[in-house]
Amino acid sequence: MPPITLSSPGAVFLQLGPITIRWYGIMIAAGFLAAMWAASFLAKRNNIDPDKFVNGSLIAFMTGILGARLYFVALSWDTFSQHPEEILATWLGGLSLHGGIAGGLLGGAIYCRIAKLPFLRCIDVAAAVVPLAQAIGRWGNFFNSEAFGRPVAENFLLRLYIPPESRPLDFQASSYFHPTFLYESVWNLWIFALLYFFLFDKLKAYPGMNFLMYVLLYSIGRLLIEPLRTDSIMLGNLPTPSVVSAVLIVVSSIALVVRYSSIKKRASSENDPKA
Repeated sequence: MPPITLSSPGAVFLQLGPITIRWYGIMIAAGFLAAMWAASFLAKRNNIDPDKFVNGSLIAFMTGILGARLYFVALSWDTFSQHPEEILATWLGGLSLHGGIAGGLLGGAIYCRIAKLPFLRCIDVAAAVVPLAQAIGRWGNFFNSEAFGRPVAENFLLRLYIPPESRPLDFQASSYFHPTFLYESVWNLWIFALLYFFLFDKLKAYPGMNFLMYVLLYSIGRLLIEPLRTDSIMLGNLPTPSVVSAVLIVVSSIALVVRYSSIKKRASSENDPKA
C-alpha cells in the first residue's frame, strides 16, 4: 500500500485586498460553532437556559483564547520578548490548549456566578463538546504547517509533508513527519464520542465528573502524543505539556475518586432512616 501523504495548501484561505482570512481562524471558529450546536441539545435536556449557556460559552471562548495565548507567550518569553509585536498575533499560531482550558474555565466560572447558572452542570456540558472543538481546531495547525512530529521514513504509511521554510533547523534534510495534529484530532474526536454519547447521561447524577473525565482523557492523549512533536517547549529535559499532563492525570484521577465517594456517601446518608 503506498503511503498516504498530507500536505497543507497554505495558511491563507482568502485574500481580499488588505484583509487576510486564514484557515487557522476558520478552523477555530468552525470548532466553536460545532461545539455550540452539539451543546445546545445537552443544555436543554439538563434544564440549563440555552441563551445564557451560549452567552457564557462566548465569554469562556474569548477568555480561553486569551488564556491559551498568554500561557504560550509566557512559556516562550525568550522569543516574544524580542518580538513583542507578535504577542497578540494568534493568527500565526501559538495557542496552548492547557492555557485555553484554564482561561475558559475561569471565564465560565465568573459568568455562571453572575448569571446564577449551575457551574458543575455547565462545565459537564462544556466538557462533552470541547473535544469536538479541539478536534476541528487542530486542523488549523495542519494549514499552518505546525505542531507536527518527528521525521518519518519515506515509506511511512501516514506522513505529513512540511515545506522547507517550516522545518526545524535540525530536520531540514527531512521532508515527511508524524502528523501529530491529526493524532490529537482523532483522539479528541474519540473523547467527544465517548463523553457526549455514552458517559454524559451515566454521569448526570455526579455533577463535575464528566468534566474530570475530560481532563483525564485529554491529558492521557497529550502525554502520549507530545513526545513525538518537534516544537515542544521544554522544562528541563521534558516537554512542558507532558509535565502538565502528567500532573493533571494524577489530580483528575484523585478528584474523580473523591467526588464519586463523596456523592455516594451523601446519597447513602440521605437514604438511611437512622441518619
